[in-house]
Amino acid sequence: MRDRRCVFTLLLCFSTFWRIEAFKFHRAQKTERISGSAGDVLEDDPVGRLKVFVYELPSKYNKKILQKDPRCLTHMFAAEIFVHRFLLSSPVRTLNPEEADWFYTPVYTTCDLTPNGLPLPFKSPRMMRSAIQLISSNWPYWNATEGADHFFIVPHDFAACFHYLEEKAIERGILPLLQRATLVQTFGQRNHVCLKDGSIIIPPYAPPQKMQAHLISPSTPRSIFVYFRGLFYDVGNDPEGGYYARGARASVWENFKDNPLFDISTEHPTTYYEDMQRAIFCLCPLGWAPWSPRLVEAVVFGCIPVIIADDIVLPFADAIPWEDIGVFVAEKDVPKLDTILTSIPIEEILRKQRVLANPSMKQAMLFPHPAQARDAFHQILNGLARKLPHDRSIYMRSAESVLNWTAGPVGDLKPW
Repeated sequence: MRDRRCVFTLLLCFSTFWRIEAFKFHRAQKTERISGSAGDVLEDDPVGRLKVFVYELPSKYNKKILQKDPRCLTHMFAAEIFVHRFLLSSPVRTLNPEEADWFYTPVYTTCDLTPNGLPLPFKSPRMMRSAIQLISSNWPYWNATEGADHFFIVPHDFAACFHYLEEKAIERGILPLLQRATLVQTFGQRNHVCLKDGSIIIPPYAPPQKMQAHLISPSTPRSIFVYFRGLFYDVGNDPEGGYYARGARASVWENFKDNPLFDISTEHPTTYYEDMQRAIFCLCPLGWAPWSPRLVEAVVFGCIPVIIADDIVLPFADAIPWEDIGVFVAEKDVPKLDTILTSIPIEEILRKQRVLANPSMKQAMLFPHPAQARDAFHQILNGLARKLPHDRSIYMRSAESVLNWTAGPVGDLKPW
């Protein structure tokens, strides 16, 4: 009992130390420019470097779906809607397909929500196939490359594998018709069936105006050492435990629920955004997929993201220096999380906070409307521009075909 009291006293002293140091930092907060090529890439202007042709599809593929359920505008998969709106008025848009570098097909495949607001991806493959059949029948450009100069926004949990359970997503694989296209997706995990070479990884959508409304004074001391709000177990979908988040979230709760340095709970308070701005570290563990909006929220609110998701591929990794702003913890090392975080030198923490304070860093994670320079829209365009010029080998020879239009599960072949 005496040993436990000693440990508790030490933790309280350490917590007090961090509050004092955090307060000193905020009184003289500075930003730090992103060094090297990453910073240069992050601030690139894509205008003038590429031209995009936007297919005009019947409204049943996009606008009518949104009219049916406006909730799609605020969920974390909403990038597909806002990218479409952005491109319609973007200076990179061309109305002449003959001069286009890239072709974009606006299909809202995640806007089919349950009463609880969760997307149902079961119709998505048929919807996507239908749209591709339409553009290949009405324009010559898909057939010229079988989609190699086309890009699609696929913000599902497991992108173009179109399923929210990883086991089922792996079993399905990426929709065969998208094998040659560039996929712009939130899902990113190395050596995974649902991530193909050349994909552009983007942040999930988090409402910019909502976060802006909850900003507090930057002089507010960061008095919380570690912060997390969310599920630790998903009893409904994983009743036996261990499968959800590969056990990482359960390990966080079991090891640190009584640790005074850890402010963790399943409750989601109205002060959630404000609390993140009072925290030094924000946990960003995997859930069913390796990514979540917490990553965006942490960066925007200057809270050092603690990324617990083995082999994750992070958004715009060629432009954002994630090693400079985040802390990576292997899933197997979660029980040592307190030791890992308390052993980081304060100079390193202050430097990560200065880099996080760079406005370009925050802007790259957001889909604001109207669009702003260096935001996530522009980072997507930068990623597409860096793939140019296309190699001549993408163009199909006469009567040549690579794609198998009848491949995939039988259910995907039914008309949409």
